[in-house]
Amino acid sequence: MLTTAQQAILKAAILADPELDAFPQNGDGAWGIAALLNLPAVPAFVVWRSDVPTKDCKKAMNWVEYIGRSVGERDAWQFMLSNGTINPSDINVRQGIADIFSGPQAVATRAALLAIATRTATRAEKLFATGDGTVASPGTMGYEGNLSYQDVLEARNS
Repeated sequence: MLTTAQQAILKAAILADPELDAFPQNGDGAWGIAALLNLPAVPAFVVWRSDVPTKDCKKAMNWVEYIGRSVGERDAWQFMLSNGTINPSDINVRQGIADIFSGPQAVATRAALLAIATRTATRAEKLFATGDGTVASPGTMGYEGNLSYQDVLEARNS
């Protein structure tokens, strides 16, 4: 469910886009708009993921680099993975990765973890995101997931 502020942003985006605004103001039109807004943003808008599974982190790691970390760094990494996912959209988590895998002896692991920590936003997610949205400077999502036709109906009727 969108907040009132998000509904206003969505409504403004629909009104500003002739393709979206041309859809009828009914359930079918709302479904069509939602379907288009749930497609990947073009051009791509890169965002930090909020849910990288532990298994993906383990696959991305260079194990020689991990073994070379201090006991404290390895313990911190195990603690970070203990919930089953990590949330790289949290700046504190990104700082933890940078601190744990610091220095020239952890370049491959750090790069691999940051690579799996991002994804391309949908058109809808981009509407509510902040930041540059580039590979070098990913954005942060203010809304995550697919819009429903109900979200679109409510925004258009607000």
